Amino acid sequence: MAKNNPIIIGISIGDLNGIGPEIVLKSFADPRMLEFCTPVIFANTKFLTWYKKELEIECHLNSLSDLNQVNHGKINVFNAWNESFEAQYGKIDPKAGALAIASLKNSVQALKNNQIDALVTAPIDKKNSQSEGFKFPGHTDYLAQEFEGSALMFMVSEEVKVGLLTDHVPVKEAPTRITAELIQQKANAMMASLTQDFGITRPKIAVLGVNPHSGDQGVIGSEDQEVMAPAINTMRDQGLLVYGPYPADGFFGSGQYKQFDAVLAAYHDQGLIPFKTLSFGAGVNFTAGLN
Repeated sequence: MAKNNPIIIGISIGDLNGIGPEIVLKSFADPRMLEFCTPVIFANTKFLTWYKKELEIECHLNSLSDLNQVNHGKINVFNAWNESFEAQYGKIDPKAGALAIASLKNSVQALKNNQIDALVTAPIDKKNSQSEGFKFPGHTDYLAQEFEGSALMFMVSEEVKVGLLTDHVPVKEAPTRITAELIQQKANAMMASLTQDFGITRPKIAVLGVNPHSGDQGVIGSEDQEVMAPAINTMRDQGLLVYGPYPADGFFGSGQYKQFDAVLAAYHDQGLIPFKTLSFGAGVNFTAGLN
């Protein structure tokens, strides 16, 4: 890629009956977007041509059969499947799920081959995407398998950054999965991402407790005192700016999160409810920690 060309962004199309195709096409209907990046949408040209006509989206698509022929200044579409498909908005359809995974797998392979510079994923349906070839609760787990490393589900906005110790697991299982090793692994992945991806020289991280009031000194559960606090103290002894465990209920409402570069939440909703309250429509799910 020539130095004066914008970066090439691969985009997996997501569930074909979902919001993904509409968001992707409407995003690049504004030609100014092509000044910032060159998109390669992993889908099917006939499907997207039909789709943009259905929604009256004005944009020109450049069909690709070879990723070495990407055209800058155009909306490139790499044909990730050949069969026909017409969207039925909001309907759960195994074929829509299978084609979404075909898009994802093709885009991941392109990233591995350095044919794209980065990958953006549109939403999949976690139910209809399940198959013998794809048994993952979401993108994060699949990307962790494909790229190894220590994957971190990292919700990022200008207002706040929130990572998760446990992500797509039942809430009853979250406390049993939290170990000292996991806390250190996720905190280190967060530290590395803040430094490498966001240019923060010496990041400061807050860790949220798993129990109400961080266990109230063992009255409401022992995990915070017996697992989380020792792991955090170990990291701080190593010179890392990691603090906690903080009671989650007042941490965001009091504005305490503003004193830290990022927050490590114990489980999914503990982190995503405040993140989406503060940053709805302005944040992204960034997969950090990949090799």
